[in-house]
Amino acid sequence: MLKLSDYDYHLPEELIAQFPPKVRGTSRLLVPYQGEIRDHSFDALVEYLRPGDRIVINNTRVLPARLFGQKETGGKVEIMVERLLTETDVLAQIKASKALKVGQKVLIEGVPRLEMVERDENFFQLRTIDGSAIAQLLESYGHLPLPPYITRSDEELDQSRYQTVFNKEEGAVAAPTAGLHFTEELLDQLRQKGVDITEITLHVGAGTFQPIRSENLDEHQMHKEWISVPESAVAEIKATKASGKRVIAIGTTAVRALESAALSGELRPFVGDTDIFIKPGFEFRVIDGLLTNFHLPKSTLLVLVSTLMGKKRIEEIYQHAVKSQYRFFSYGDSMLLVPELDRAKE
Repeated sequence: MLKLSDYDYHLPEELIAQFPPKVRGTSRLLVPYQGEIRDHSFDALVEYLRPGDRIVINNTRVLPARLFGQKETGGKVEIMVERLLTETDVLAQIKASKALKVGQKVLIEGVPRLEMVERDENFFQLRTIDGSAIAQLLESYGHLPLPPYITRSDEELDQSRYQTVFNKEEGAVAAPTAGLHFTEELLDQLRQKGVDITEITLHVGAGTFQPIRSENLDEHQMHKEWISVPESAVAEIKATKASGKRVIAIGTTAVRALESAALSGELRPFVGDTDIFIKPGFEFRVIDGLLTNFHLPKSTLLVLVSTLMGKKRIEEIYQHAVKSQYRFFSYGDSMLLVPELDRAKE
C-alpha cells in the first residue's frame, strides 16, 4: 500500500515565502547533480539546458477568483471560483454562515450579480444574473486568490508577481508557480542558446490546495483541471524527442498536461479535463525532467516529484533545502529535477 504518511517532512514555518523576491528571477535554484546537490541562483538554469532541448511552459492566466459579497438577507458570502464553466457560469466554493440555496442571489457592492443555480457536494454553480461575462465580473470586483499558506491579503504587487510573464489564456485560480521565476531576459537567453519553447495550457484549480484525506494513496480521488495540448505542441515535442534532445516541463502543471495527453501510450493533441494522479508505478512518456518549486508535505505534488526522482532522493533534496533555508511554496525557490543529470558519472 502507498501510504500518505511516507510523504511527510518537517518544514519550519519561517521558510514559507509570504512575498516574492523583490526582483523577479532572483530566487534560488537547487540542482541534484551526479549524486550531489548544487545551490545556484535561478539564472544558472541556462547552464544546465543544452541547444535543442525544449522547455514546456503553461501559459494560463490567473483570474482574480475571490469575490466578497452578501446575501439579500445581509449575511456575508466569500466566493472562491474553482473554474469557469461557461461564459456566464462558474463552479465555486462558498463560505457563508448558512449554505446558499438554489435561486438565492449574491450581492456584490450592493447589487445582485450572481444566482446559485445548482449544488454539487462541496461546490456551487453560480450564474451572472444579467447574462454578463463572469470573467468581466471577476476583473471588476475580484481579488487574486493567494494560496492558504500565504497569511496576508493580496496586495498591488501580486497583480503582476502572481502571474507569469507568459500568461495568456485566462482561466486559472492559482498560478503555475514554477513559471513565476522567468523573466523576458532569461527566456531570450534560453532562445539564444538554442533552447526551444513550447506552450500548453492547464487551468490550475483551487483543488490543487485540497489535502489528501486518505492514508491509502490509491483511495485518493484527484480534482479535475482543464488542459489543452495543441497539435503544434505535440509536433514540436515529437521533433525534439526524435533528435535525441530533452523535454523539460516548467512546473508540475506542464507535467500533468503532457502526461495526460500521452496516457494512450503516445503523445496526442488533447483538450478537456484531466484528473491524473502521478504516483509510484507511473511511467513518464513525455518529460525528461522538471523545473518546480518545493511542495507541501503530504501533497500529491510531493508524490509526483518522488515518483520522478525516487522517494529517497527527494527526501535528501528536501532535507538539504530546509537546512540551507530555501524559501518554500508558491513565492519560494525552485529546483531542477532531471534524473539523467543526477546519475553518478560512470
